Amino acid sequence: MKKSITSLDLNLLLCLQLLAQERSVTKAAKRMSVTPSAVSKSLAKLRAWFDDPLFINTPLGLTPTPLMVSIEQDLADWMQMGKQILDKPHNETPEGLKFELAAESPLMMLKFNALSQQIYQRYPQASIKVRNWDYDSLDAITRGEVDIRFTGRETHPRSRELLSALPLSIDFEVLFTDLPWVWLREDHPALREEWNLETFLRYPHISICWEQSDTWALDNVLQELGRERTIALSLPGFEQSLFMAAQPDHSLIATAPLYCQHYNQQHHLPLVARPLPFDESQREKLMVPFTLLWHKRNSHNPKIVWLKETIKSLYRNIK
Repeated sequence: MKKSITSLDLNLLLCLQLLAQERSVTKAAKRMSVTPSAVSKSLAKLRAWFDDPLFINTPLGLTPTPLMVSIEQDLADWMQMGKQILDKPHNETPEGLKFELAAESPLMMLKFNALSQQIYQRYPQASIKVRNWDYDSLDAITRGEVDIRFTGRETHPRSRELLSALPLSIDFEVLFTDLPWVWLREDHPALREEWNLETFLRYPHISICWEQSDTWALDNVLQELGRERTIALSLPGFEQSLFMAAQPDHSLIATAPLYCQHYNQQHHLPLVARPLPFDESQREKLMVPFTLLWHKRNSHNPKIVWLKETIKSLYRNIK
């Protein structure tokens, strides 16, 4: 028989969420500033209401039942929406507002000073937290730990990073598309040769770790041609790869989006750009849509809507 939500103490849902996160009665009790006995009593009420054990005691802690697994994300969304309602500003400049962003560098750093100034102008007492773009960023959006993620995706048909592969819970908007270019030191020996695929592959490459992988769409295109590059150095992101490519006394080359020319100019990196030595159809597979990502539950959140529009205005003419 279907139960009415009015028969459930909604405070119990907070307890349930913390139990799901901590997998421990003791740890959940500590976060709630109550005794473990109080949490155990709350869990008993939840079990009775859901007519399910919800968690099974194991030597490694609480293990969720299939029912608990099925409702865990819905519960997180419920709590996040409740937080938005309670935090809804009563005026135009609420105190203590937090902005939490995940973005690749140097993309964020190109406009971060301007973005932070606009945030503080509108919300003088706001705090800003920026975390690096990484493999966990999508999950962080889902968990409510990140407001907006700003990073590149891929267009190669075999890529795991296609926009069409995003979870249904994630909304997105493409700000601009860019094509990777090859970046070489001003005195790199390759610049004295004819620029073609053979020259490109003759020298060792700096690669970046893209979503926990050292290869990306560039390597897929090369594989289709029956070729591969020699990856001599793998780094966390474009910023580090450009820095290393600019260092003297080596023959390493980097591949990074064309927008990085602005970063190189700002930091006076002695780098020269060359186009990837592919035909038009192959380059199409390498296009990078730089995209804003956020959770659907935040689509009408005033803070997120304002932040999206502010970022769009700053990056509109980045290329």
